[in-house]
Amino acid sequence: MTIPSLQQAIDAAGSPIQLLWKPGVAPWTVPVVEPEFAGWAAEQTAWRTTVALFDLSFHMFDTFIDGPDATRLLSEVSANNYEKFAVGQAKQFVPVSYDGNIIVDGILLRTAENGYTLTGVPASQNWVKYHGERGGYDVQCVTDPDSSVRKDGDPTLFRFQVQGPNAMDVVSRAFGGPLPETAFFHSTMTSIDGVPVRALRHGMAGQAGYEFIGDFAHYSKVKDALLAAGAESGIVPVGGKAYFTNGVESGWIPTPTPAIYTDPRLADYRAWLPKFSYEGMKPLSGSFYSNDISDYYISPWELGYGRSISLNHDFIGRDALAAAKGSDQLRTKVTLEFDRDDVDRVMGADLDYLNNYGRFRIEAGGELVGMTFWTSNIAPIGTVLALSLVDAAHATPGTQVEVVWGEHPGHGTAGDADLGFPRIRATVQTSPYDEYARTTYRGLASAR
Repeated sequence: MTIPSLQQAIDAAGSPIQLLWKPGVAPWTVPVVEPEFAGWAAEQTAWRTTVALFDLSFHMFDTFIDGPDATRLLSEVSANNYEKFAVGQAKQFVPVSYDGNIIVDGILLRTAENGYTLTGVPASQNWVKYHGERGGYDVQCVTDPDSSVRKDGDPTLFRFQVQGPNAMDVVSRAFGGPLPETAFFHSTMTSIDGVPVRALRHGMAGQAGYEFIGDFAHYSKVKDALLAAGAESGIVPVGGKAYFTNGVESGWIPTPTPAIYTDPRLADYRAWLPKFSYEGMKPLSGSFYSNDISDYYISPWELGYGRSISLNHDFIGRDALAAAKGSDQLRTKVTLEFDRDDVDRVMGADLDYLNNYGRFRIEAGGELVGMTFWTSNIAPIGTVLALSLVDAAHATPGTQVEVVWGEHPGHGTAGDADLGFPRIRATVQTSPYDEYARTTYRGLASAR
């Protein structure tokens, strides 16, 4: 049976948005890892106040990129600077389409002179693999999928993060002393209980810590060693539910819509991608609806990736990305702090866990001024936050806006139709919302 391509799926649906719009879709869950250990609220509290152990071994794709042309390929399909990219260093990978909007980001780790590992959701990895195949590069790309789609066997790598104010104490106990001084987003090779481990100075929750990467054959041994070393500090394993809220405060938008669906220059790419891919299956939902898929595209400048962008080399989308810099059409990334009374009124006073990637309309005076990208209940601060993009006129902290909370039915109903959805008042705050992520952590990231 021939697997339909993304383009065939778009044609059959009638448009990209008709393919992807799925109101009320069930939320994706982390495979393998338990949803909760100590309870999602306690786990959120742990990375803010003590120390947490994140297990990232099962829910991300890894693509291993090797060969004499590996660096040239990556340089020609992304906005990153490769001139001073050291072995052992990692970068926020920023691939853009011809229009200058992002494909999807990822974490790119240089493992050897001609070797890299690209980790995250698979859209950026597909972008690299396609151009590697079609461009005549001397390179091999091998993908290890996440455990929700892996047909058999274990992942290639384990990946644990130790995060929180007490993280360094736990790391010192686990490794028998402080690790060698390591710059942010750089790594050092070390060992734990005789197991080789790469220690990457990194954090997902806007807190200090390390990510430990190694051969999955040693998964249990390393995990047990980290938990034992953290017992004195009250280490808390983080389940899938809390993990899916940890980027809201640190300001990371994880699942932008890839800017690939209509550009005629990408017709062959859409024919190369299967329907049953991230690009063909990642749903859109919420109250912000448009028949034009490009209304969901995002510029890397809007995501705050300016520190990772280098315009000193030629790459796909370079000119469009350069032209967009400083444009008054760019939106600003902010955090919306929902009014608690309105949350109780609309969602129920007994609201428990909430994690929603829907695109909800943000209005001021009844006019559209932006959309949400990630909305979560953050128990330690006692309210709901929404990582969002708004126009510049409404980006000042303290600005009052309203979020339209409901599920637009999609094609056949106007995007701005009055569907009787309730409004939730919200206050614009900075992004990152977390003070450590906004100050110390962001400073470290800027220095990489």
